[in-house]
Amino acid sequence: MAGGSSSAWGPSPALVTALVALLGLGLAAYIVGPPLYWHAAEALAAAGACPACDCDCDSRPLLDLPEDCAKQFKGVKSRATGEETEKSFTELLIEELRQREEEATQAQQQADVKLLEAKKLASSYQKEADKCSSGMDTCEEAREKSAEALLQQRKLTALWEQRARELGWKPGNMKSQRR
Repeated sequence: MAGGSSSAWGPSPALVTALVALLGLGLAAYIVGPPLYWHAAEALAAAGACPACDCDCDSRPLLDLPEDCAKQFKGVKSRATGEETEKSFTELLIEELRQREEEATQAQQQADVKLLEAKKLASSYQKEADKCSSGMDTCEEAREKSAEALLQQRKLTALWEQRARELGWKPGNMKSQRR
């Protein structure tokens, strides 16, 4: 078996062909099915719909109130004419437009205020950053000066130590320090 036997287990060619054909049919149904379904549904809906009605209906309302009915009740206003309705509709539209314009103006003002506040805050942060940078520069200069002073002090100390050794001083000799 490990030496490479020629008989390997696997599906038969007929089974593979049948599976590929079945897969192809399923794919075709998946692609073509929905458009065919919608065309058929539209055709059935069109065939079952009734034709458009051609009626000569009266434009009068179903419930007719006499004109003098409103006169009996003082709180009831008579029906507005077409011009009055159009005027009131126009007035309502104008009022709504004014209200929206006011809202937009207020929103713009609020946005301007917030932008100004953001600019002020950014400016203050920039000032603080400049102060910090200036402080860092000052610190760096002071560090460089102190490093230079330390170097000069070490040179001076080495010079004095050399002179002391020439005169007989030894680092561990305490008696020489007492003389």
